[in-house]
Amino acid sequence: MPLHGGRVPKWLSERMERLGRVVVEALVIEYGRTEVLRRLAHPFWFQSLGCVMGMDWHSSGITTSVMGALKRSLAPVEDELGIYVCGGRGKASRKTPAELLSVANRTGLDGRMFGRYSRLVAKIDSAALQDGFQIYLHNFVVDADGNWVVVQQGMDTESGFARRYHWLSEGLQSFIDDPHAGIDGDSRGSLINLVDSRSSGARQMSLELVEDGPDRTLKMLREARRKSAETPVAEQIGLFDHLDMPEHHDVRPSDVNERRFHAAIAAAADTGPEDFETLLLTKGLGARTLESLALVAEVLHGKPSRFQDPARFSMAHGGKDGYPFPVPLDVYDETIRVMRAAVAAARLGNRDRMESMKRLDTQARSLEAVAEGQGINAYIEKQRELSPFYGGMTTAGPATGDVNFPEPVRSGGRAGAKGRPSRVRHSLQ
Repeated sequence: MPLHGGRVPKWLSERMERLGRVVVEALVIEYGRTEVLRRLAHPFWFQSLGCVMGMDWHSSGITTSVMGALKRSLAPVEDELGIYVCGGRGKASRKTPAELLSVANRTGLDGRMFGRYSRLVAKIDSAALQDGFQIYLHNFVVDADGNWVVVQQGMDTESGFARRYHWLSEGLQSFIDDPHAGIDGDSRGSLINLVDSRSSGARQMSLELVEDGPDRTLKMLREARRKSAETPVAEQIGLFDHLDMPEHHDVRPSDVNERRFHAAIAAAADTGPEDFETLLLTKGLGARTLESLALVAEVLHGKPSRFQDPARFSMAHGGKDGYPFPVPLDVYDETIRVMRAAVAAARLGNRDRMESMKRLDTQARSLEAVAEGQGINAYIEKQRELSPFYGGMTTAGPATGDVNFPEPVRSGGRAGAKGRPSRVRHSLQ
């Protein structure tokens, strides 16, 4: 992922917190808290969640902003949900063991064991896996049953890229034999991966070299350098599913599965505001919010194979730098309100609203074979034109409705919501 600097503006971070919390609460209600950990450990889903939250769809900032938003928003309800987010970026990452001990004191879990796991995972991704990326973010998420997930991110300032590492306790057999649930990052030259199952011989040799002292190690290094100069070493790259996050800031048709996107839009259109009002018991729900809800519904209910084009989910709430279009604050707030009402009703035993979200996702999938619509570029241009009516906002300020955007700067700034143009309510709203 391209390495982006800067901060998330307050008007977006607050909304990311509210949407992140309600998505997690909905997942716990629908599938249980263990499923939340499984989703966080899935690189494609994680990226899609960040996109639907309105972050820059491909940047390193998705990791830091999503985990920061979840840590802040879940803190007031962590005992109720049984999900605890520890650690963070920079200095906050070093507080992870102490935070895990605090969680243990409240839950009866083994905090010292989790602290050891935290340190071991961090050490593996910085020492046993040497790929040129320096770890600067470490989040350890544990639930009340003792299941855990780790999300780490490293940076390579020379290449300008970041790499994300996912760990999941479920199914973990060994910390040193293919332990990762996923790693986000393409191959960039030679690396040392001592936690690859094919490296067992190298790990054993490492122990022997330590026992034999430095003389044998130096001799082997000199011999290896001589052979390397004589015969190039062929790289062996495994063929795995990978998530390609390109450098370009704009969302292009090649970044989106148009068939799935048209199906989501068609499902929202076919359901219609009046019918969906009946299903969700929510008055005033507009067509544009339905489009966003269709994408949020897929984040909640979609299968892993459906998240291979995270850019599609940026169509829900745009991006803070204006790509694919400015963040429509009114639509974003309405999405949060509808989701919050659905979760609140489900807590009281009324699951109709939650079920309607699931039906919206089901309907979108059923329409994939037949749905057609305008191209991605045309949809983006339309959203940019309408942006002022939806309270569109970017880090540069309120949206003006311009279709053509300048090339973005890689560092985000702060922007407040003051001075926003008045929104005109119309049929498309």
